[in-house]
Amino acid sequence: MDSSLFLAKFWGWYLIIFFLILSFNPKRIKQIFNDLKDEKFLIITAFVAIIVGLLNILFHNIWEPNYKLIITLIGWLSLLEGLLLFVYPKKTVMWLAFINIKLVQLIYMLLFFAGIYLLSMGYNILP
Repeated sequence: MDSSLFLAKFWGWYLIIFFLILSFNPKRIKQIFNDLKDEKFLIITAFVAIIVGLLNILFHNIWEPNYKLIITLIGWLSLLEGLLLFVYPKKTVMWLAFINIKLVQLIYMLLFFAGIYLLSMGYNILP
């Protein structure tokens, strides 16, 4: 299987599942931000984000103006977020909390539509 199709399916399902979890249990996002105050949780989160971002970039760093760009951007955003959480933990958590408060509905809808789009590309639903 082509790595782009595999990652489109993976990230599509991940984004849809994450959207559903946050939609049906919005307290979860508050819990995540509370957990980020714990340095051990923060370091583990940063390392996981760096690893996921690096793996995504190493396997898929394609800058074409189609669904492949979304997959590449997810990898770069994950790597950047992980690095920022590791290097500037308090500033990054404050920045993420601010963005979440101001843009929560937009973020949820982007998760949903990006997930639907990636799944439709991964399973070749749209021509």
